[in-house]
Amino acid sequence: MLGRFWVSKRGNFAVATAVAMVPLMLGLAASIDLIGTSDDAAQLQNSLDAAGLAMGTKYQPGMSAGDLRQLGQTFFAANMSAADAQELSGSLAAFQASASGDPGAYFISASSSISRPAFLGAMPAWQATRTASVKIKPGAQACVLALNQHADNAVNLQGSTNVAMAGCVIAANSDAADSVNRGGSAVVSAACVSTVGATQGLTPPSATLSCGTPHENQYASFDPLADVVPPAYTLCLPVPNGKTITLSPGTYCDKTLSGKITLNPGTYIMRNVVIKPGGNGSLSGQGVTIFLMENSQLYINANEQVNLSPPTSGPYAGITIYQA
Repeated sequence: MLGRFWVSKRGNFAVATAVAMVPLMLGLAASIDLIGTSDDAAQLQNSLDAAGLAMGTKYQPGMSAGDLRQLGQTFFAANMSAADAQELSGSLAAFQASASGDPGAYFISASSSISRPAFLGAMPAWQATRTASVKIKPGAQACVLALNQHADNAVNLQGSTNVAMAGCVIAANSDAADSVNRGGSAVVSAACVSTVGATQGLTPPSATLSCGTPHENQYASFDPLADVVPPAYTLCLPVPNGKTITLSPGTYCDKTLSGKITLNPGTYIMRNVVIKPGGNGSLSGQGVTIFLMENSQLYINANEQVNLSPPTSGPYAGITIYQA
């Protein structure tokens, strides 16, 4: 039988060769598709990693899911730009981003997929799905934190002020070149200074930091008061006359408080109120929380004494001054 097959001149060899080539071609096409899809998947993973890191540096608690996805998609698209136009379009449409966790640590997740047309048009497209996860863990909690993202002098120490904050981190989320500024004869001592931008005037002997030098160009700090809900307004209380006054908890409206001010323990709601002790004035109170609402302002200048402490229990435990 084999002998007759090999000596046959009727085209059997050509037919057999053609039949044998089918699995060979399918195998070759599959190899091409596998290698191409593997390369695409690697680029997809790299792009998701870049997007995850970018979202991690910009994420703030309370950011909407849509804003987070748009932020991540911008960086994802920039890194996927080398992909085929059809594949890029599909991966952008499939891009998803989410955030979870609490102030102790937040987790950012990003995912997408890519569809690569098969080498042989009749075959289904090759799919690849990848994910990336980033954990954001805040550093030392700041006891003084300026939240504005671009303000000059977000934390500004001037005049003859002497600021002593043992164990306290002073932080600013501003990216300005002078986000934390010390000038004049002001003196500051603290555990550290951390800012997204840069600092000015924080060198010895005017500045003494336990961490050595200010930490500049850092990630933004989370807002520890983001979930705090101010109390409801109550009836406006009267303010006693004189330069030495004692106030009880409640709501105060459209006043300027000056002189020697003593606050009894409790919660204070200031509506369009200016607290300005003035020369040789003081502001004192133990177990108090002050809510500065409706353009209320607090001014502390030279030769003025401030002695305040927050409550140790209740909904506003640990909060002394809150400005909305």
